[in-house]
Amino acid sequence: METDNQLIGEQLPGKLRSWILASRPKTLLAAVVPVMVGCALAVNKGKFNFICSFIALLCSLLIQIGTNYINDLYDFLKGADNKNRKGPLRVLASGLITVNEMKAGSVIVFLLAFLLGLILVYEAGTVILIIGILSILAGIAYTAGPFPLAYNGLGDVFVFMFFGVVGTTGTYYIQAKEFSDIAFLTSIPVGALITNILVVNNFRDIEEDKAAGKKTLAVILGKEFTRFQFIFLLLTSFATPAVLYVFYDFHIWIFLPYLTIPIAYKLAVMLYKFDGLALNKTLELTAKFSAIFGLLFAAGLTL
Repeated sequence: METDNQLIGEQLPGKLRSWILASRPKTLLAAVVPVMVGCALAVNKGKFNFICSFIALLCSLLIQIGTNYINDLYDFLKGADNKNRKGPLRVLASGLITVNEMKAGSVIVFLLAFLLGLILVYEAGTVILIIGILSILAGIAYTAGPFPLAYNGLGDVFVFMFFGVVGTTGTYYIQAKEFSDIAFLTSIPVGALITNILVVNNFRDIEEDKAAGKKTLAVILGKEFTRFQFIFLLLTSFATPAVLYVFYDFHIWIFLPYLTIPIAYKLAVMLYKFDGLALNKTLELTAKFSAIFGLLFAAGLTL
């Protein structure tokens, strides 16, 4: 499997490579998919705006990167990232970036997201300002503050809401100036499959998280529930195109995501078969699966 440094490029300066590594490039598709699906629905409704879509994508990426920086920072400070970690390299635990540098970097990235978002506020109104502020605050609260969501069993809810519902419906609202039940429905598979990335991550890290006092849903409810949760979210994602086809008169192209059923089956099997470090392959494939499903879903909405 490709290493993080190979993904980033050994030719980059050391510090820049560390910052890119801290952004967790392999996770950034989670910021792209909701914007892509929201834009596809806007195309379907004849309301697509390229400039607003592009700015929304940049804001989504910046909020995701800022959240990753905060996550790296507070997982290190709380002891969740240590030498026993099974996942990819973390820059603070490895000494590549200092605590103060990471704090400054997080502020800069979130500030850039806020300033860029003001363009969208000008275009679509104060609703987008509220969504943007809540998204940034939620990104911080994921691992920071007096009640960090990821440490109290709410990480899955956060991911589903902000990477699914908020990201998709917010992107659509920027262009259509309205919320709709269809926009909400299209956000469900987006949020479900991105949440599954976290589900696999937490499933792999149950023992380490338990030792660090990180009460993820996997730690609280155990491995069998986590496997059930993963499969339930898969099934929910595949049910959504059928609902859109039957009740909202979408074209048969909406079933394009069904081409990914063999990958979904493989992932379910892997979650029962693998443990520990072997789950890194499952995690990588889960992230790729969410992107492929999202791309096909967006194509089905557009065609």
